Amino acid sequence: MSFWKKLFGGGDAGSAASAAPDAQEEFEGFVIKATLMKAGGEFQIAGTIEKEIDGELKTYSFIRADKFSSREDAAAATLGKGRQIVKEQGRTLFS
Repeated sequence: MSFWKKLFGGGDAGSAASAAPDAQEEFEGFVIKATLMKAGGEFQIAGTIEKEIDGELKTYSFIRADKFSSREDAAAATLGKGRQIVKEQGRTLFS
């Protein structure tokens, strides 16, 4: 892909959204998925928290500045951050 297509978004827009999560777990009725971002030679915390409410799948996305050299460490930290968000906000997360 050319430099200009990457710069102006001419690439495959659905590839990141459709990629399999790096890690996933269920916590207190929520599904936390680690969808790490590559930042140079490191991995940055990024994930989603999902829950079905009244028949509708609700999704909350989060990104943090923390970076790790190991994919496994970044995935574990992302799941931990997701658990923290659920503990602090619970069902009000989607309000």
